[in-house]
Order: sequence, then structure tokens, then C-alpha cells
Amino acid sequence: MRGLSVELPTPNGWVRPVNSVSFALGEGETLGIVGESGSGKTMLSLALMGLLPPGARTSGEAWLRAPAGRSNGSHENGSGENLLAESLSEMRAARGRRIAMIFQEPMTALNPVMRVGAQVAEAIRAHEPSLAAKEINRRVLEALERASVPEPKRRARQYAHELSGGLRQRVTIAMALAAGPSVLIADEPTTALDVTVQKQISDLLENLRRDLRLSMLFITHDLGVVAQVADRVAVMYAGRVVEQGPTGEVLRRPAHPYTIGLLHAAPRLVREKIEAIPGSVPPLGALPPGCAFGPRCSRHIAECDAAVPELATVIAGAETHRARCIRIGGDT
Repeated sequence: MRGLSVELPTPNGWVRPVNSVSFALGEGETLGIVGESGSGKTMLSLALMGLLPPGARTSGEAWLRAPAGRSNGSHENGSGENLLAESLSEMRAARGRRIAMIFQEPMTALNPVMRVGAQVAEAIRAHEPSLAAKEINRRVLEALERASVPEPKRRARQYAHELSGGLRQRVTIAMALAAGPSVLIADEPTTALDVTVQKQISDLLENLRRDLRLSMLFITHDLGVVAQVADRVAVMYAGRVVEQGPTGEVLRRPAHPYTIGLLHAAPRLVREKIEAIPGSVPPLGALPPGCAFGPRCSRHIAECDAAVPELATVIAGAETHRARCIRIGGDT
């Protein structure tokens, strides 16, 4: 992804919830996207899926290439496709087949008046309409079983309200993977679940990523989950990536004050005071000059307001870990 920006119209003018975001995601890799509510995480994922609200406009590029030996639908020559330049019909063909998404709240993602098996079948039939009913039914049960849904035949005949939150999320995972996508976006898939079920869903997604060689964007506000599932992490604030790098490196040696604040605000097993980050994410229509985190930052200096900082290498020679702070490389 190169310089992806999303703009939305408001009564007071255009706002930019996603602002010039760039990253790469390799085959079989998990990238964690972390940030508070309002940081632009979900809008980023909706842009990649072609599901932005009416009136939204995008710029930049989001190139999707099929892994070696794997067809990605209409683009089979390995050149890839720019998802942001796709037509409506092309995006409909891409959703589910090449790139799929698991939404945060499964009860609102599932149709309440359709049996869950029929919804998984719909995801298959949309991309392979010529399949016989018997084959579709076989693949529905296979998808449910792959998502660790117990008694798949019985569950396929049930409605969403008859299932627990954990089972509903497993059904949405089965739907997302039923047509064999190579990229999976998981938008806070464990937020609405009990702690024990959260762990089960996280483990399930990790196993599926490994077994199916999926490339996964894992969106969350929970750094503990990121530590368990992500190879790399990108921290977002007010629409921009403010720090990115290998997960272990970023969590052990955070460089941006916002990332440091998130870690200090996370609960721990050791009894100690949790330090909240003062203030809140600024309105997109009234961002402060320079660094958007400046008004909340304990290290704020006058130079922070001069211009938006560029992503800078945290440690010389380690280009994979970068942060958007003018004090990187100086008095940090």
C-alpha cells in the first residue's frame, strides 16, 4: 500500500480519517494495526474492501498480487491489481475471492433471517455460481469445520441468534474464508467476546493463517493480542502511522510517545498504577499544527508544531523500525 488517503465530506468540509498510509504485507504474514477509536483503523480496512460510505474519495495505491501458484481471480498473470482503481463490479468479484474481512460485531454482520449455512453458501455461490447444490453444501460444512464450529451440520441449520458470540464469530470466519481469499482483514474480531473465547478465536486465526498461508491485517486496540498474533505492528494516530516495525522490537523499545503511552495504559499482571494518556484523539476537522499528538504529549516542544514529522529510523541500520517523531535520533 502506497500513500493511501481517505477523505469524507462533512458539513464543515472534507476530513481525512486515513492520511497517506503506506505498508507492505507478505504472504503468510500478520500485520497488526493498533490505535484508539478514531485513529482510522476501520476506515483503512473499508477502503481496501471497497466499502467506504457514499461520497468518500480515495487516493494512493493498494496493490494486491496473488501468491505464487495461486490464482487471484481475474488477474492471473502475477502483475496484481490496484484495489483503489477497481470498478464496482471488479470489487464485488474481489471481495471474498481475493480479499476478505471479518467484522467486529458478528451479530450485525450476519443476516438474522437466514440460516448461517445459507449465508456461507451465498459466499461460495457468489464466486462459483455453476457449482451444484451438493458440492456447495459439502463446501459449507468444510468451511464450518475449518473454523472449528462444532456439529457443523446442526449449526448450519440454525440462525445467528441461536448461537453464542464465539460461534457467531466462527461462522463469520467460515464465510470469509469459504471462497479461498489470500488476504484476510480481521477488524477487532475478539473485542465483543469473553476473555476465554478471545483466546480461542485468536488461536484459530493464527492456525488458519499458518495452514492456509494467509496474509492477515489484524486490527485491534489491544497490544496484548498484537504481541500474540502479529509479526509486525503499525501504530496509527489521527489517520497516520506514527510507528511501525517488528512487533517484538516495537513493544520492547517503543520510540513514539503515543506508543509509549499505549503501553503504560495497558493493564498488567504486576500490581502497578495504570497511566492513562491525557486528552483524546483530536477531531479530524480540527487537527493541531505539526504533530497531531503534540497537545497530549509530555515531551512536546515548540518545534513539534512546525510541520508533520516524517517517519524516521529509530536505530541506525535498522530500517524496519521507524517512528514519526522529530526527537528520534536526538534527545528521546
